[in-house]
Amino acid sequence: MTERTPDDMTLEELREEIQQIDQELVELIAQRTYVADTIADVKAEQGLPTTDEDQEQAVMDRAGENAERFDVDSNLVKAIFRLLIELNKVEQRESR
Repeated sequence: MTERTPDDMTLEELREEIQQIDQELVELIAQRTYVADTIADVKAEQGLPTTDEDQEQAVMDRAGENAERFDVDSNLVKAIFRLLIELNKVEQRESR
């Protein structure tokens, strides 16, 4: 059986594909949040500050590089990562 391309799919099939991708995105966000929470616990145990601007910049740089590699708008990707970072920081502050 050959792999179908989006051009060969019906509107309903395309919508189902989007639903699957959306679920995978949420699962990845959940995984990322779990790891970030674990990092927050390690920081708290070691008495480290919640914010690490160098690390945040490294994440943003990687996000931009990945966006370019996959030909996605880097401003959009960076905005999503900025939101993820800010949400993690809020959770870290609230848990301390």
